[in-house]
Amino acid sequence: MRTSGVLMHISSLPSPYGIGTFGRSAYEFIDFLFDAGQSFWQILPLGQTSYGDSPYQSFSTYAGNPYFVDLDTLAWQGLLFPEDFRDAEWGTDPEEVDYEKMYRMRYPVLRLAARRFLDRGPAEFSEFCAAESRWLEDYALFMALKDQRGGAAWQEWEEPLRRRESAALEHARCELADDIRFWKVVQFWFFTQWREVKRYANDKGIRIIGDLPIYVAADSADVWADPAQFQLDEDLRPVNVAGCPPDGFSRLGQLWGNPLFRWDNMREDGYGWWFGRIAQASELFDVIRIDHFRGFDSYYSIPRDLPDARVGRWEQGPGIEFFHRMREALGEKDIIAEDLGFLTDSVLQMVQDSGYPGMKVLQFAFDAREESDYLPYHYGPHCVVYTGTHDNDTVLGWMEHAPAEDVEFAKRYLRLTEEEGFHWGMMRGALESVGDTAILTMQDILGLDGRARMNTPSTLGCNWKWRMKAGAVTKELTARLREYTQTYGRLRE
Repeated sequence: MRTSGVLMHISSLPSPYGIGTFGRSAYEFIDFLFDAGQSFWQILPLGQTSYGDSPYQSFSTYAGNPYFVDLDTLAWQGLLFPEDFRDAEWGTDPEEVDYEKMYRMRYPVLRLAARRFLDRGPAEFSEFCAAESRWLEDYALFMALKDQRGGAAWQEWEEPLRRRESAALEHARCELADDIRFWKVVQFWFFTQWREVKRYANDKGIRIIGDLPIYVAADSADVWADPAQFQLDEDLRPVNVAGCPPDGFSRLGQLWGNPLFRWDNMREDGYGWWFGRIAQASELFDVIRIDHFRGFDSYYSIPRDLPDARVGRWEQGPGIEFFHRMREALGEKDIIAEDLGFLTDSVLQMVQDSGYPGMKVLQFAFDAREESDYLPYHYGPHCVVYTGTHDNDTVLGWMEHAPAEDVEFAKRYLRLTEEEGFHWGMMRGALESVGDTAILTMQDILGLDGRARMNTPSTLGCNWKWRMKAGAVTKELTARLREYTQTYGRLRE
């Protein structure tokens, strides 16, 4: 069945409180997808962002982003009053997230609501804490300790806490009991509100595609609580870190800095750490996009403390055995393999053997210097076609900044015209392709230039900020997207 959807992260939804949330705008966006005949809403990782604001570097692979908890919903529940939050300064630009303001202002409001919430002691909260205790206890303690130490990374904590000595942990649990409860309450709100959003989408026939980063942050509850799963030295610091080697897009490569996995240890315990992640993701999402899928075949290992990714080597990952054992443990899951980047024959074979659809990105197709595998006539149906991803420029930004000969090639190949709109022509190219699923970015649907780009890899300080203006989705825009979707046989049934 031919389907299509839209890539739009939660943070980019319009909201009067500085960042998109699980509130009214999320439901209105689902209504837009429904009216436009779409089948999917794709989002980025939902984890709690840390330094750099990237959803791919989170304090926990399990915990949700507190910024997405909707304040109006808490007010409706009697936990906040209008004067608690509605007149606050959440940022001056409605098209950009001010993360510094989020960090300074959101948590005092959430703490106020949490005190009122705990006074009620609802049974549902206790049930949630018991059901999620496997990760929630370590996460809440981790965040409480981090707050007490001014945000310092756990690698800088006192030795007994770094090494999780029982007496030190028990003392911290008693000393920080109120703070620990706060972090648990926020997670209760996050999961409760998200499940309502997902239920609303599913009831309208919209399925959620969620993003699962392959790596976790070094400064995370995951590494602190289970260091044996990672390549750490005796001082609990990464021996080697993750990234990508230099290529046509980055002469220095990409230095992500995440600790690498001890795949030997993971294999010995039946990959339980990984399968726990995937099991939770399959509850939160209908389809899971596994980021950097090629890392299961082989991964790029960079010695710690190097300034860039030019020096490194490829190491062997678990390969297809991982996915065979995952199916045995968890059953069949709907997964998209992010198979972009440097692909060897063994990587391509693993993707094929997995049975999961890979990704095709139209912006990668039009290199006038050489034949590209991303040209649509190379596609088979078993793939997901994108105009671009969160790491790409918008279509109009690409056309402005790409080499002129590449842009001319795209115009010829896709029959792009100013009358149609170059962005609509590129989206048409994705929709008319033979790929089973086409995903369009919301920035391209709105016809925005490169200022709306979500992320530029290997840069800091200017990413993950774009927000959609309130009122940007019109009846005319919705009708046009529906017409294109129907013309190319992708209308939701």
